[in-house]
Amino acid sequence: MEIETTEGTAHKLPLEFFQQLPKADLHVHLDGSLRLDTIIDLAKKHDIELPSYDPAELRRAMRLGQNTGSLVEYLKAFDVTLRVLQTEDALFRCAYELAEDAARENVRYMEVRYSPMLHTRQGLKLTSVVEAVLAGLRAAHDSLGIESTVILCGIRNISPHSSLEMAELAVAYKGRGVVGFDLAGAEYDHPAKHHKAAFQLVRDNNINCTIHAGEAYGPESIAQAIHVCGAHRIGHGCRLRENGDLLHYVADHRIPLEACPSSNVQTGAVRDLASHPLKLYFDLGLRVTVNTDNRLVTDTTVSHELWLCHTKMGMSLEDIKSIIVAGFKSAFLPFPIKQSYLRRVTEELERFSADGRIHPPRKPETARQSQEVWTQRAALPSFDPKGPASELSPVQAAVERALEDSTN
Repeated sequence: MEIETTEGTAHKLPLEFFQQLPKADLHVHLDGSLRLDTIIDLAKKHDIELPSYDPAELRRAMRLGQNTGSLVEYLKAFDVTLRVLQTEDALFRCAYELAEDAARENVRYMEVRYSPMLHTRQGLKLTSVVEAVLAGLRAAHDSLGIESTVILCGIRNISPHSSLEMAELAVAYKGRGVVGFDLAGAEYDHPAKHHKAAFQLVRDNNINCTIHAGEAYGPESIAQAIHVCGAHRIGHGCRLRENGDLLHYVADHRIPLEACPSSNVQTGAVRDLASHPLKLYFDLGLRVTVNTDNRLVTDTTVSHELWLCHTKMGMSLEDIKSIIVAGFKSAFLPFPIKQSYLRRVTEELERFSADGRIHPPRKPETARQSQEVWTQRAALPSFDPKGPASELSPVQAAVERALEDSTN
């Protein structure tokens, strides 16, 4: 939506306008969303070698925000970020800072994904990795009010067995901050069907799952994610347009797409923002969400991605509002919590006008209203993974021991 000035010149809504919109981020990787200064600080503190300790030089070496041409090249930046994410303190700090950065642009709800097995190079236990990240996100909620949950990831190009181990970890932490399971990593030549057992386990335990698909491989990858692995959401899905029948299936079954426009250009999944299929999907009635993917590596924010949809893809403010609402609709949250978010967010979005004005709230929000979501969450029954000892996997048993130790 463009603003007509008194001179008749058309102007796009500014980035600052989008920064004030309430938002969700459903697809953001912890290990791709550190602060550059934090990487340098942690590296110096723990004597970790980096390509450079100068921020500008390190940015160039990691090719942050640049078009790398392929997903494999794009993922090379993670070699640097993972070096510094091998201690509980670092994981806690980076989780907190990610939530802090998101809260600064009015992200209300965020699902942070990562693979715990990638953070055990120095002997850290898988349970310690999960606990450190959850603690950082909880601390950010307590001080900033942003709610963040976790999606644990298997990695396509490592092994199906390791993905199953991550799935067991997701089951063990269901109801304790983990809300989903994902399959990430190099997509080409690493089909999701090889990891079917991991997804069978999480679905048997009624856990939501999403899969990176249709980014570095064709629509066959998306079909496999949905029909073989049972994905409830699709990460990226850029190449869905190559199969119209599957596209309509995704639309008819309201399977959300986790679009990350800038990242898709940088990995070579699409040529440029103008040719990104996001607007086509939206116009065809698919449930599309807009996300960051990696705030550091892509050099972006949710606000910036939505602004690009507006300025580069020609999407109106009403379109943007619909996408924001779709983000909250697609969250891996209990239905009553999701309803509370949707009521509050849709009411707040009414304050934002296509002429660039932001109207004041109808009435000041009371403390009781601001706690509505948290009160409802506290009233929900929690998941108890304890059962007969014979049914606990080694990972689940380790979680139980860790929890018992922490309460003694």
